[in-house]
Amino acid sequence: MKKVVFILFAFILTGTMVSRAQDTIKPVGYKFTDIKRLPATSIKDQYRSGTCWSWSTSSFLESEMMRLGKDSVNLAAMYFVKHAYSDKAEKYVRLHGVLNFAVGGGSSDVTNMAAKYGIVPLDVFRGLNYGEPNHVFGEIDAVLKAYVQAVVENNNKRLSTAWKKGFDAILDVYLGEEPEKFEYKGKEYTPKTFADEVVGLNMDDYVNLTSFTHHPFYTQFALEVEDNWTWDKAYNLPLEELMRVMDNAIDNGYTFVWGADVSEKGFATKDAGVAVIPTTDTKEMNGAEIAKWEKLPKEQQTTDAFKQGPAPEKTITQEMRQEEFDRYQTTDDHGMHVIGKAVDQNGTPYFIVKNSWNKYNKFGGYFYVSYPYVALKTMDIMVHKNAIPKDIRKKLGIK
Repeated sequence: MKKVVFILFAFILTGTMVSRAQDTIKPVGYKFTDIKRLPATSIKDQYRSGTCWSWSTSSFLESEMMRLGKDSVNLAAMYFVKHAYSDKAEKYVRLHGVLNFAVGGGSSDVTNMAAKYGIVPLDVFRGLNYGEPNHVFGEIDAVLKAYVQAVVENNNKRLSTAWKKGFDAILDVYLGEEPEKFEYKGKEYTPKTFADEVVGLNMDDYVNLTSFTHHPFYTQFALEVEDNWTWDKAYNLPLEELMRVMDNAIDNGYTFVWGADVSEKGFATKDAGVAVIPTTDTKEMNGAEIAKWEKLPKEQQTTDAFKQGPAPEKTITQEMRQEEFDRYQTTDDHGMHVIGKAVDQNGTPYFIVKNSWNKYNKFGGYFYVSYPYVALKTMDIMVHKNAIPKDIRKKLGIK
């Protein structure tokens, strides 16, 4: 009897020890070591406005200034938004409303607006003229869309000479009037002279690159996404060469703008601080697994999947990229700024991404994106032409 009691006690004790040991085991999570982190200005917050394209490209231009040894300066992203909205309204009306009219845009919108209208510092033009502490565009977007729609559908069947002045007046009221002259570091500038003398960047030096098979490689085409309202063209490269450009850029001190789809469940930047393409997704789960996964809160669907740390990822092919794009599974979601490279605890490489959602995660607003995620979900990038390897630049005819 004593022997049985002893064995039972030992069994309980062992079970308790194992249970306590398991309780002390905590998920490892992702751990990163930065390999190269290039200069960038502070994290900004687009808040509730679809203006990522302007914040990311403004951040890119700020880093370009620092790359050239110029003083660090925060640029007014909303200045570009205001001018893009104004030009977009003109095109929308001229096309009788057959154009996507919304606040979204692309990186070329910033370089186009900068070349056409100049640049101003953030302190001079914040675009917050409507009683809100942060950018909240619900009302602005609705009012502007209703205005241009009324102009297009008006019963007079002809345009007045006042419609554009009225539209720009709405922009002035909400975002602020055009700063004709302003002072910066004790000197007076206009937006054009500030762009020329302080920023000092040639907007023609920046090119867009993409990788899709429905157009020939080494040619240019207008990416077929709704926010490409200017129909700006991107150079088309094979996937391997597009990845080479991104690697080469960071290795040689150039950052780049990254336009990508962020709707994947592997885009776990809030909690895990990563964006990855795991080998297992909902397509590969059985019915019971899918049902269990779908019952989880959306934010937990990614957190639980990656809390143990780095997991195997898919090998991405050109065909996979094209299929995701053709089936609308890769869409033009978000613009971000890639400023470096890192490795996780397994030595797997990642790009370091600066986001425009304030300091929303444990990395202070930055996150780490895996090469498979970049390969599969990149819509396009903007980079200085000199960041492109010479052999690729030659194929594209870029001097």
